Amino acid sequence: MCKGLAALPHTCLERAKEIKTKLGTLLQKPDSAIDFIIPYPEKPEKPAKAQKLSPEEALQWRDSLEKLLQNAYGLASFRSFLRSEFSEENIEFWIACEDYKRTRSPAKMAEKAKKIYEEFIQIEAPKEVNIDHFTKGITMKNLVEPSMSSFDVAQKRIFALMEKDSLPRFVRSEFYQELIK
Repeated sequence: MCKGLAALPHTCLERAKEIKTKLGTLLQKPDSAIDFIIPYPEKPEKPAKAQKLSPEEALQWRDSLEKLLQNAYGLASFRSFLRSEFSEENIEFWIACEDYKRTRSPAKMAEKAKKIYEEFIQIEAPKEVNIDHFTKGITMKNLVEPSMSSFDVAQKRIFALMEKDSLPRFVRSEFYQELIK
């Protein structure tokens, strides 16, 4: 007799949720044609260079996620790396929050807030980010009347997670090692 999902160990449920999220991401309409060309890249593609990147600049990213994200080449490189690991939801959420904070029109702000909530925050969202219950609650309260700071707490949590987890993996990657040569 099947006891349902509750009978499964917690790790199985977490893994199933992770797989569901990744499948949801793959089933969504891609942002660009590149998603059709290389659905499972063996290594991240280097973004087109707007200007020559010096190894010294890239070396600064090792110690500062903030510097990496402020550099267009750094952001594109990091995003490409995370996409290759199927873990781009955090950087996409961070980028969406940055875009949201530049929005001035209250109507546009409410529209973007709803989209960010549905895509990243709500339970079972297609690109659900890993934030604690307390942070999710604060964010939901802030969305009753959207303001420029509605996602600040959640964005800071995701930034800290990327700084602690994603950045060290990026720095150890072959892709990053190529950049600092």
